[in-house]
Amino acid sequence: MATTSRRSLLTLALAAPFGVGALAACGDSGPGQAAGSSGGGDGATIWILTGQPAEGIRTDSVKAFNKANPDSELTLSSFQNDAFKSKIRTAIGANQGPTIIWTWGGGGLRNYVEASQVEDLTSFFSENADLKSKLFESAFGAATVDDKIYAVPCENVSPIVMFYNKTLFAKVGKDIPTTWEEVMALLPVFNAAGIAPFSLGGQSRWTNMMWLEFLFDRIGGAELFQSIYEGKPDAWSQPAAIEALTKVQDLVKADGFIKGFASITADSNADQALLYTGKAAMMLHGAWTYSSMKTDGGDFVSKGNLAWSTFPTVEGGAGDPSNTVGNPSSYYALSSKASDADKTAAKKFFAEGLVTDATAKAWVEAGSVPIVNGSDSMFAGSEDEEWLQFVYDTASGAKTFQQSWDQALSPTEAETLLDNIEKLFGLAITPEEFAANMNAALGS
Repeated sequence: MATTSRRSLLTLALAAPFGVGALAACGDSGPGQAAGSSGGGDGATIWILTGQPAEGIRTDSVKAFNKANPDSELTLSSFQNDAFKSKIRTAIGANQGPTIIWTWGGGGLRNYVEASQVEDLTSFFSENADLKSKLFESAFGAATVDDKIYAVPCENVSPIVMFYNKTLFAKVGKDIPTTWEEVMALLPVFNAAGIAPFSLGGQSRWTNMMWLEFLFDRIGGAELFQSIYEGKPDAWSQPAAIEALTKVQDLVKADGFIKGFASITADSNADQALLYTGKAAMMLHGAWTYSSMKTDGGDFVSKGNLAWSTFPTVEGGAGDPSNTVGNPSSYYALSSKASDADKTAAKKFFAEGLVTDATAKAWVEAGSVPIVNGSDSMFAGSEDEEWLQFVYDTASGAKTFQQSWDQALSPTEAETLLDNIEKLFGLAITPEEFAANMNAALGS
């Protein structure tokens, strides 16, 4: 894939760990074995996730920084995603974590903040205003806890996008929908033609979540989920929330999704294959799927059979049409337990080595959009220019860019959410029961 996948931001184990010369600790090493941990050692450390092309870009940025700053070198260690998630919490709890902490922001970052494990970077950004102004403003929401910035946004952006198979739309003589009402009207048309309206890898659960994220926004506005994130009593049972939950079940009951969607996995890219092989007309998915469809779908993308748009509007809804959801950025936090010297080295890397012209160019060449204002100037001449510009405009122009809920919420609340989403899509619970179950988990 040409960009860091959604699964690399949640549960999918990535490619095997790699070595970066003498700098790297292998991905199977224990958390206390990485040189220069925050509990003391030989210098500042940084842990990254494996998986190309992101792994190579991250590694190159550290190598370039070390070459330019021999007195502030970072020791790099790489880990598979699942291994990282278990090791990082253990290591931080034992004061043996890295100086620079990879984080997905949101609820996980809030946990670090509440445990006083990460440094407040608000003053750092005041002193480095040029860096802050360089990055998409929308990327800072998931890095902010109680109005203070605790992580540096970096790398690329992946909003959730509505994809369409243009050949199938031509077959039934219909236009791409722009409203929810038009979406619902298309369901019987495609079903009558023997085509599934929507592909969905429902076994993965987080794929179902994307539907709720957008419907909550389009109906209730960004404030609806914000009230949930803040743990306000009965936030899940607000009228706009119940309406969104009901619309999801309306979609299921109208055979909006391919039959057997609950047994289809996203990790295998089976849901994407349904779109490019003509078995489904539409798909709501992350921007990262563009590159994999381009790679795996034969000439589906190159021949112009793929179309895309933002999520349709809902009549009477309060959400701003520019609002989007997904992954606003990747993030690095700074260990509050690190020595002053290691903190200084880390901040120097944040300011000079993490977001550079070279890294921005590398992300574009990998088919991704870096979270750098003006990076669209690098798109000219790319065969993916139209797509890259769409992603850039969506992310940079969003009034609100809501982070994926399973990262924005606490791990406990997120798991409860995914369990209940599975039941909601399976019609095993009503919208009211879903809301009651989630209200009971607020703040957990």
